Amino acid sequence: GIPDGVINVVNGFGPTAGAAISSHMDIDMVSFTGSTEVGSIVMQAAATSNLKQVSLELGGKSPLIVFDDADLDSAVDLALTGILLNKGEICVAGSRVYIQEGIYEEFEKKLAAKVKAWLVGDPFDPNVRQGPQVDKKQFENILSYIEHGKREGATLLTGGAPLGTKGYYIQPTIFTNVKEDNVIVKDEIFGPVMSLMKFKTTEEVIKRANDTRYGLAAGILTKNIDLANTVSRSIRAGIIWINCYFAFDNDCPYGGYKMSGFGRDLGLDALHKYLH
Repeated sequence: GIPDGVINVVNGFGPTAGAAISSHMDIDMVSFTGSTEVGSIVMQAAATSNLKQVSLELGGKSPLIVFDDADLDSAVDLALTGILLNKGEICVAGSRVYIQEGIYEEFEKKLAAKVKAWLVGDPFDPNVRQGPQVDKKQFENILSYIEHGKREGATLLTGGAPLGTKGYYIQPTIFTNVKEDNVIVKDEIFGPVMSLMKFKTTEEVIKRANDTRYGLAAGILTKNIDLANTVSRSIRAGIIWINCYFAFDNDCPYGGYKMSGFGRDLGLDALHKYLH
């Protein structure tokens, strides 16, 4: 087995345990997964202490692009899973969904029908698909973004409110008629809130997909592999899925660009960072 002292677990919160680790003079490498705001604090502490190595896997506002030749039913399922897995509290959540105009109306109809059958409740119930948000603070933060979306003129296709009077449950929420400069499109909400948008051309959707301060993940759904490769090379994201979503492999390095951080998790690339 592994000798005593090689792996140690320190329990604590960011302002105490996290701050101590980030600024410790005898620690040479820190890997952090969390918000962009806290990641910048970790990086600053690393720089002002002993210039330790840092790997950051931070926030995201990931686009899922559905072209009009995609399998519609599969695309609807992937879009739902992309935003509702783990109640949307996952950094690679597909919160911006772009649908090519030829299939938009049918996609919207099928998506709304699927959401109606999406069961929210006790996470220990095997039939439940979505449990409560992590805590009261996050619950209220998500609801504030939903209210912001309403004020900005976006239309609620589904959800938009808490579910029940006990617990931190939120209805799966899908906004339509949103604009690229809306707060719900720009900010990482970290909850079950999707912005559903229509596009015409490949060039247009590439530009819109890249119009974000984040660059963590993206999804492309099309039967045209040449188109998929062209779009994937044009999107600034650390991981791009083609005709799937949330497909990870322990051998495949994973990380982000821009305000989503730097460094890589998984694979040999992740280990090499610790061997400097």
